[in-house]
Amino acid sequence: MDDNLKFKEKILENAIKHKGDANVKFIFGAILKDFPEWRSKINELKEVLSPIVDEINKLSLDEQKEELKKINPGFFNKEKEERNIFAFLNIKEGEKVVSAFPPSPEKHYHIGHAKGILLNYLLAKQYNGKFHLRFEDTNPKNVKPEFYQVMQDDISWLGVKWDKLIYASDHIQTLIDFAEKLIIKNQAYVCFCSPEEMSENRNKKQSCACRNKSPQENLIDWEKMKKDMEEGKASLRLKIDMSHKNARMRDPTIFRIIDAEHPRHGYKFRLFPTYDFQNSVLDGYFGVTHRLRTVEFEMASELHHYIRKLLGLYDTTTYEFSRLNLEGMLSSGRVIREKVESGELIGWDDPSLPTLTSLKRRGFSPKAMEDMLVETGITKSSGSTLTWDSLIKCNKRVLNDTSKRFFLVKDPIEIIIKNDPKQKYSLSVHPNLDLGKRDFVSNGTYLIEKEDFDSFKEGQLIRLMDNLNFRFKDLDNLEFESIDYMDFKKEENSNKKIIHFLPKDNSQLVDVTVFTPEHELIKTKAEKHISQLEVGEVIQFERFGFCRLDSIEEVDGNKVYNFWFTH
Repeated sequence: MDDNLKFKEKILENAIKHKGDANVKFIFGAILKDFPEWRSKINELKEVLSPIVDEINKLSLDEQKEELKKINPGFFNKEKEERNIFAFLNIKEGEKVVSAFPPSPEKHYHIGHAKGILLNYLLAKQYNGKFHLRFEDTNPKNVKPEFYQVMQDDISWLGVKWDKLIYASDHIQTLIDFAEKLIIKNQAYVCFCSPEEMSENRNKKQSCACRNKSPQENLIDWEKMKKDMEEGKASLRLKIDMSHKNARMRDPTIFRIIDAEHPRHGYKFRLFPTYDFQNSVLDGYFGVTHRLRTVEFEMASELHHYIRKLLGLYDTTTYEFSRLNLEGMLSSGRVIREKVESGELIGWDDPSLPTLTSLKRRGFSPKAMEDMLVETGITKSSGSTLTWDSLIKCNKRVLNDTSKRFFLVKDPIEIIIKNDPKQKYSLSVHPNLDLGKRDFVSNGTYLIEKEDFDSFKEGQLIRLMDNLNFRFKDLDNLEFESIDYMDFKKEENSNKKIIHFLPKDNSQLVDVTVFTPEHELIKTKAEKHISQLEVGEVIQFERFGFCRLDSIEEVDGNKVYNFWFTH
């Protein structure tokens, strides 16, 4: 197969992936990855690819698929197998799928929670189903009203679009009605045991005297719970089996008294359902067909199925997967809140945190989250370990394809290159994409990083990236040698080095700051071309790292560009 046919295959795959429209931004990266010999012939490659892209984009999606089948008939089977991480659920073609994710509005979610959110959303999306976002807000003491919107913002950033937004607290009366039906059927009873007594009885697998009351007696006590019974004095429990091997099935509590103002309903209710009851009931009530959740819910799964069957509700299929172990990351909401309140962290978006709001502000890509999710897989085995390195690996793959390149010099020192031709020169904004050029004018004086300067050795050939070559004689003697990159490449000296730089010319420089996860604020200079950026853009400062432009401010009449370090 000649190169043109191989290129056509790659472009067809890209077009089909993007619903019929080949995405030029990603074609170069994909082709150069598989055909590195073309890296030195970028302009020629563009001329070769351009007519092929135009030809393919004129075809309909079905015609593109037919063309690809002629070249690589196995592509579609392979793509289907690789894409379907939900095959184990055995969902049949055309089967109704409704999935849900139920956050509790009390804190910021982190990358570990993103797995549950994305899995349920992608499941619905893959099978043309519906996805519900349902706030589990039936404990007024835990609900923090500001997090209703915070969570919607964070989840939207992940690329998730819900078909229905539900507040569990809006259905408390429905849950109360279901509970009363259970009392009337003698399947639930009001218990006056303390939490300690309940725990002891469960451990001993023995019932208490409250269990033997008639439905009429329980209804009287239930009405008292609604009106004026003291908080903590009584609770409503399901009557199941106190000798059950699963402790969660030993007459679990389903309602309790909470005298607290609810942010959505004020003091309308004082009886609130437990998580197990409202979660299982609302899954069935809203016809949720599938729920994917972490393994800590595995012991509760039997109870949830039991409650739905007891009430004659649709019984949701659930699957519990291993949670992500966030190695080296602070993820405890309680600890984070304490550190924020003490001032040790600047907020829930502190750059050292794995919270979604922090990752968004640092410039991580939601696509990287999804890639990481697919790589860690869906399994019940012991939790996958996620480190910053594994997350960064996925994010780099995404950012490398599209991020613009610029120069920033940290800890700059000034050098003068003798006999510098003082030329005009241009650098590409992106090595593979046609995003334009950055034009500079040389005056023979440059800013480079002190760390680079300190590493120079006598006689070493140094190349200023995409500009010129010079020879380091000694600290005061840096001699221009040539312009051509091939001269640098042919140099046999193994100590030769390529470095980035800035022209020492205030008209070509701007002030920047970079805030790091270690809370270091780097104040330095960057090239003026970053003035084209919009707040929120993620770029790569060559040989420094990826950064997101967080804000632009005026200081003493000059613009300062404030970045957050991504990685």
